[in-house]
Amino acid sequence: MSQNPLVIFTPSGKRGRFPVGTPVLTAARQLGVDLDSVCGGRGICSKCQVTPSVGEYPKHGVTVSADALSEWNAVEQRYKDKRGLIDGRRLGCQATVQADVVIDVPPESQVHRQVVRKRAEARDIVLNAAVRLYYVEVEEPDMHKPSGDLERLKSALQKQWGLEKISIDPALLRTLQPTLRKGNWTLTVAAHKTHQSDTVEITRIWPGYFDGPIYGLAVDLGSTTIAAHLCDLKTGEVVASSGIMNPQIRFGEDLMSRVSYAMMNKGGDLEMTRAVRDGMRALFDQIAKEGEIDKDLILDATFVCNPVMHHLFLGIDPYELGQAPFALALNTSLSLKASDLDLGLHQGARVYVLPCIAGHVGADAAAVALSESPNTSEDLVLLVDVGTNAEIILGNKDRVLACSSPTGPAFEGAQISSGQRAAPGAIERVEIDPVTKEPRFRVIGSDLWSDEDGFDRAIATTGITGICGSGIIEVLAEMRLAGLLDASGLIGSAEQTGSARCIPDGRTHSYLLWDGSADGGPVITVTNPDVRAIQMAKAALYSGARLLMDKLEVETVDRIVLAGAFGAHISAKHAMVLGMIPDCPLDKVTSAGNAAGTGARIALLNIDARADIEKTVGEIEKIETAVEPRFQEHFVNASAMPNAVEPFPILKTVVDLPEVSFNTGGEGGGNRRRRRRG
Repeated sequence: MSQNPLVIFTPSGKRGRFPVGTPVLTAARQLGVDLDSVCGGRGICSKCQVTPSVGEYPKHGVTVSADALSEWNAVEQRYKDKRGLIDGRRLGCQATVQADVVIDVPPESQVHRQVVRKRAEARDIVLNAAVRLYYVEVEEPDMHKPSGDLERLKSALQKQWGLEKISIDPALLRTLQPTLRKGNWTLTVAAHKTHQSDTVEITRIWPGYFDGPIYGLAVDLGSTTIAAHLCDLKTGEVVASSGIMNPQIRFGEDLMSRVSYAMMNKGGDLEMTRAVRDGMRALFDQIAKEGEIDKDLILDATFVCNPVMHHLFLGIDPYELGQAPFALALNTSLSLKASDLDLGLHQGARVYVLPCIAGHVGADAAAVALSESPNTSEDLVLLVDVGTNAEIILGNKDRVLACSSPTGPAFEGAQISSGQRAAPGAIERVEIDPVTKEPRFRVIGSDLWSDEDGFDRAIATTGITGICGSGIIEVLAEMRLAGLLDASGLIGSAEQTGSARCIPDGRTHSYLLWDGSADGGPVITVTNPDVRAIQMAKAALYSGARLLMDKLEVETVDRIVLAGAFGAHISAKHAMVLGMIPDCPLDKVTSAGNAAGTGARIALLNIDARADIEKTVGEIEKIETAVEPRFQEHFVNASAMPNAVEPFPILKTVVDLPEVSFNTGGEGGGNRRRRRRG
């Protein structure tokens, strides 16, 4: 008898097998997938919209055919005719499972929307924007001195503003004459200047005097999220910040899955390009609405992204990035028209894409370098941009090195049994009493701990839905500190640990963090496969950092800066207990927040910074972890918590790590503790 079809939901990563004919909404509910429905599946509310994907998904081990879901039906057609349904979308209550399928749940169909935690960091930036406004009075045409309106406009800009080399966007020529006459021979022009040329280009014109604000976008295009900061180009003020999930997630959560999708599905790269640009347009509409501005006043934008996102955003097949020697199509910066990228901005808007550093070290790492300036630092600083692909920079004013490490999506809640994205209801902080082994926690959306009065009322609207990346890090570190988890990553039994929360789970054990079954909620456990997923991710991160330290022939670093949305929310102590980062005084481990976004904002507001980062990128030494023989050695050692060979002496002055081993099945192992070294 054949197996039931496999149904995989993204971005949650939850999967299960269901009989042919099972409605997608039913499968989602049984798996605990966050798919909205108000009408109870009667085809009235249309809240349960989903996007099925077609093609080969080697990561999931499935090939999805076009008939993996039931045929389009009359209910869906009626809704499309009356209210419109985005092409490719289906209603989860109407579409039924026919074969293996990968189904994306878009943000608007999720009850608990993703929290895109990439706020704009406070930063003093010298304002020198690429786009400026110039008001000019233009000579009227004269029968005795024949000349064109454009020539007289250029002459006015030269005389009144000292601008020498002037060009104009050809698209403006059609409107130049009527606009001049409407303004009674006065104009305000928006002129764009690059750092690479003395020429300024007229990109927009207004009749008469226009003194309103003009805006720019600093965009951090990540593999999981897209975040944007809307800035006033005349004041530098951040008017609004917003973000969305990257729509490409349905093609694969990690970068190599997307490269594989492009390799194995003809036109797959262009499909992903369309998806990300569609997402950009939706984000720009959203941020303009939130900032209460006219989107046509957005005239400049800067973009930072990792190499795979960089290529897919620009419409370049990332095939070469999927195999050695991981060649970039280009690693220089790019200055383009927004209209060339179909971003839905004003025709005069311009785009600057920061340069990439190497095949797996992208423009986002370049933006972190611009934001944190390791090349001017007196002390040795380790910059770690923690994400699906960690990008690592180590150096000081003498020398700067960079590499990337494939950490995967585990740090963001994927591949974790109760894991989820950072959304209201997700557990984000955890503490475990080392004596009683009892946990307490906090969830996104409430400032109260689970053992504090009023907690139940505070989470009444969101409930407790799962655990996000920062919560995973903290619960594992707390389990290690409480003697529930040994250095190799095994969870002990109830007898070994003295805690009834350690429950049998196949041939291993799990730790019960929360049991909400009495109220119809989820049972949230930490399983041994969860531990393994984090071990692999943190080992990759640590190994990349250690490899750079080898290259500089140093055993320690002076300070560590954690960047990225995830890096901003993890505890330095817990990260070090797990061995994610090298041993370092905890007060020297700081968060730079969304440093890539800050770098994008600096480049947006100061064109001199664009020249600076291009020079810096050229000086950074690139290390390719895939061909370094010691990377695998470091990886194996870093799989232990905190490490199999590195002593972590500074950490041991702060915490006392229990010396427990659950591999032998012996009793009482949980009570032996390692002595502190003097």
